[in-house]
Amino acid sequence: MFSKEESRKLREAFWIAFGKSYPRKWILYKTGKKGLVFKFHFDLKQAMVSLDVVGDLEQRIETWEKLSSLKNLLLADYLPNAVFKDYYHLENQKEISRIYVEKHDVSIHNKNTWQETMVFLHGTMLCFEDFFLTYEDIIR
Repeated sequence: MFSKEESRKLREAFWIAFGKSYPRKWILYKTGKKGLVFKFHFDLKQAMVSLDVVGDLEQRIETWEKLSSLKNLLLADYLPNAVFKDYYHLENQKEISRIYVEKHDVSIHNKNTWQETMVFLHGTMLCFEDFFLTYEDIIR
């Protein structure tokens, strides 16, 4: 087990190493669409890249319908393992909609899994970016 401080340092070290290994500005850092957010996540059990639909319910429904209309294309041409959840509850009990891809059996506390996690995060984000750029006129 790691103390909170040791865990914080490992997390910081991972994200610094990831930034140095893949030094680029992600196109989707700011989508330009209110309520549409891309995220990286890496914890003790898994890594995830997600496209989160946030905001008020009406806005979420409108954006989610657009994304859902492209589901077959995303799965067939970009991310065959993507999971679509129209209702997803965050730890803080906030409800969002989410499209995500996960990698299991990796841990931010295990440096032996860092490289495969970085490759996963990078590759998955590139696929999300390609998809978004191809269909951004529909999504926006």
